[in-house]
Amino acid sequence: MSRIGKKPVPIPKGVEVKLNGDLLTVKGPKGELKQKVHPKVNIEIDQDEVRVSVGESTKQVRALHGLYRVLVNNMVTGVTKGFEKSLEIVGVGYRVELSGKVATFHLGYSHPIEFPLPDGVDAKVERTKITLMSIDKELLGQTAASIRRLRPPEPYKGKGIRYENEVIRRKAGKAGAK
Repeated sequence: MSRIGKKPVPIPKGVEVKLNGDLLTVKGPKGELKQKVHPKVNIEIDQDEVRVSVGESTKQVRALHGLYRVLVNNMVTGVTKGFEKSLEIVGVGYRVELSGKVATFHLGYSHPIEFPLPDGVDAKVERTKITLMSIDKELLGQTAASIRRLRPPEPYKGKGIRYENEVIRRKAGKAGAK
């Protein structure tokens, strides 16, 4: 059995968890999230906690045990607190502007790049920093990765889009440069 999967997920006040067939629904003060449940994973809901269990003990099912416990925990955390991810834009003239649900990036290309934010993700811009907020951790991470992919940080000067606490391994330039 998975050590993570054995831990029950506490349900805070104001959060409602329902299992309808193979669809798990979590409602809270910030919104509602839905997740399909694998047929080999069992989810039991009490008044104040959710427990995830599995019937058999193969390698794939043990992996699913811990995975679904973490997915349920992320859903509960998302509808109560939400998630944030910050990206820094480093480079001369590199900037971002936000108008409605469209972020416009100026990243040293000959044209600005317009990035429409998906439904469920909000953004806040402070000069060269963009903070993404969402209740869905998976969607938030995918959106941040898509934005980072517009101009990944390069190893020589460190220019590009990076996560807030990401460390870029720098390379030495030409051998003759000091």
